[in-house]
Amino acid sequence: MCHLSAGFCIVLLSSVNRLYQDLMSHFITFTLLQRFDGRSRLLVHSLHSGAAGASNAQTVFNKQRRSDPDFTLNPFLETLCQQEACVHEDALVLKPLVCLFSEGFKRNLLCFLHVLHPGLPKDNVLHLLRCLTRDDVDNQWTCVLIKQLQRDIEGTRKGTLLTSDGTGKLKSLCERFRNANEKGKWAYCFEDLEAEDKETNMPVLSQKKRKSDNMDHDGDAQEDQQSKRLKMDFCPSEEEERLTEEEEPKIRTSQLQQSAASVSQARSDVLGSSKNLPDHMKAAVPVIKELLDTESWDESSVSALKVFHECDPNEVEVLCSMLCLSEASEQSLPQFCSCLLELSPDLSHSTASAVITHLLLPKILSLAEPASRCLVTAVMSLCTRYPRPTCQALIEPVLQKGQTGSAQAEVLCRLVVDCLEPHHRLLVFRTILGVSWDEGVLSVIHALLDSELELSEEDFSLFTDQLCSQSPHFSKSMKFAKMLLSVLTKYQSHVNPACHHTLSSCLSFNETFLKKSLQAALKRISL
Repeated sequence: MCHLSAGFCIVLLSSVNRLYQDLMSHFITFTLLQRFDGRSRLLVHSLHSGAAGASNAQTVFNKQRRSDPDFTLNPFLETLCQQEACVHEDALVLKPLVCLFSEGFKRNLLCFLHVLHPGLPKDNVLHLLRCLTRDDVDNQWTCVLIKQLQRDIEGTRKGTLLTSDGTGKLKSLCERFRNANEKGKWAYCFEDLEAEDKETNMPVLSQKKRKSDNMDHDGDAQEDQQSKRLKMDFCPSEEEERLTEEEEPKIRTSQLQQSAASVSQARSDVLGSSKNLPDHMKAAVPVIKELLDTESWDESSVSALKVFHECDPNEVEVLCSMLCLSEASEQSLPQFCSCLLELSPDLSHSTASAVITHLLLPKILSLAEPASRCLVTAVMSLCTRYPRPTCQALIEPVLQKGQTGSAQAEVLCRLVVDCLEPHHRLLVFRTILGVSWDEGVLSVIHALLDSELELSEEDFSLFTDQLCSQSPHFSKSMKFAKMLLSVLTKYQSHVNPACHHTLSSCLSFNETFLKKSLQAALKRISL
């Protein structure tokens, strides 16, 4: 009886302790909530709602923006960075408010900001990330999310997302996979994975790992084949190579000739390194090329394309060049893209970007007349499934060429209107701010403005500055005048005194019959 009573007391004390911890957690959260304004509290509550926190917060934010177009996250971000007194190791210290929230809240917050950061002030987000890194972050997922968001904002791909501990575990796991045949069973690879590594500083795995594998083992052909199939590259992917030219051609013919020459030279270089491809990838090349040539696609064709799942960034470049995707007929594109879309899981970002670069970019750049139905269908299907790779591997290079003709502009406008989400349109808009403008680019800008972009104050200010600098070159352009009219009528709430002065200077160069309408629209904007 005493034994039962003692056990009951232990269970009761444990339950009371858990209840106390839950109450303290809720009390701390309630106390922290008092630091935020009403709207920001709704975001904090939604970010606390478990695994769906980031999605719930985005829904709340979108509703707040619809009710008040001027609403921003600046107060929310500034409050998270405020210093708050707390007890740490029996001492009273100051920490950023965001560091006092749970790990689940931090992960949801970082995922939420990863979606919305293109429309947020860069300095505010970076300040928040610095506050998070100031705290001791034990959760590896949180560390990775912080590094990834920082890299996206700064536009750099340097370093690795892996911690030293994660790198060591991955290396150990790869070593176990490589020797799986010798051990007898693959189940052995997953034994004792929690054992600590003796080496504290493990080098980051790189492309050289695959090369060392080929040099180390000298077993039979089957073991060699299997080891090559293993994906040993855990380094962040570099920016995919794009077709560029050192000099801009003066006429379309010379542009095509120069592009063809550079592609031919690149192909010869890549084919020379094709010997580094695993045998099963080489075997897939003639199968896929035959499908592209004969256009005899069926359900079994999808299995042939699964080789793209097994490629690292360097291998996919070699594979695309060996397949001569840039020379594939436009009639075969819809079926080829349809089979690509049936692959499960989806292609990685780097693989999708490489395929789009080789398959679609040369065809879009060489357009001298409106794109064929087959080409448009292929581009739109891939853009719908892989919008960010399409922005980076197709739309951005076309705009940076500086010679966006009417045919290219028509395709880009279709993508902007029918395929891209608002945050992807914002990426295209920011790309346009950094390229030279022509009549084709003006058409794309007009399509973006008609989609009612959610521009930040900084974006709109940069846009008006660009309008002022470009206005002397388009003084007689009706497209430019219509674009200005769209700005003055649909984005009145974004015009502050500084932008008003800039737009007034911009209108002074206009020589079209719309000048009076533009001046009247500017006067109607109340400051």
